[in-house]
Amino acid sequence: MRRAPQDKQRDAERTKARILEAAVEEFGAKGFAGARVSEIAARAGINKQLISYYFGGKEGLYQHVVAQWRGHESAFAEPGQDLGTLIASYVRANAANPDFGRLMVWEGLGEAPPDPAFVEEMRRNVDELRQRQEAGELPGDVDPGAAMIAMFAMSAAGVVFPQLAQAVTGLGREEFGEFYAEQMARLVGAWRTP
Repeated sequence: MRRAPQDKQRDAERTKARILEAAVEEFGAKGFAGARVSEIAARAGINKQLISYYFGGKEGLYQHVVAQWRGHESAFAEPGQDLGTLIASYVRANAANPDFGRLMVWEGLGEAPPDPAFVEEMRRNVDELRQRQEAGELPGDVDPGAAMIAMFAMSAAGVVFPQLAQAVTGLGREEFGEFYAEQMARLVGAWRTP
């Protein structure tokens, strides 16, 4: 009995989703250079040729993972949030999805120049911070670009320094994520000027 075309489509979508999930884990753990297509295929339970078929190889798969990460990152940032709430959202997202946080770190450690779309997105974010500065959410003597870098570092701290987080607070990863989100919301909220 032949399968209906929609069943084949659903199988392809499920296979792609499994590949992407495995790739996030592998790239998050080892970065682009250390990740192996054969490991990703084994994690996904598929033949490694399917990675080339669906994504054009390791580079294409990595680009899909990075795009997924950036889409995921913007999904929890609601318009109109104050900076404290925004940083808490980023901290919670990193705590809930540490592989994405690790991917961000590996991306930052890489030697490749940043993707032009990412550069443009960061410039828009800095412009938004500049507007927030004019509205009093950021002190006038703080450079918005430096504040952006600091907020990225803050949001990833629990993923980058889990041993330090546990040593300092005595909290496990899950408990630390919520505790740290609340603390960063207070810290960034204190930046507000009268």
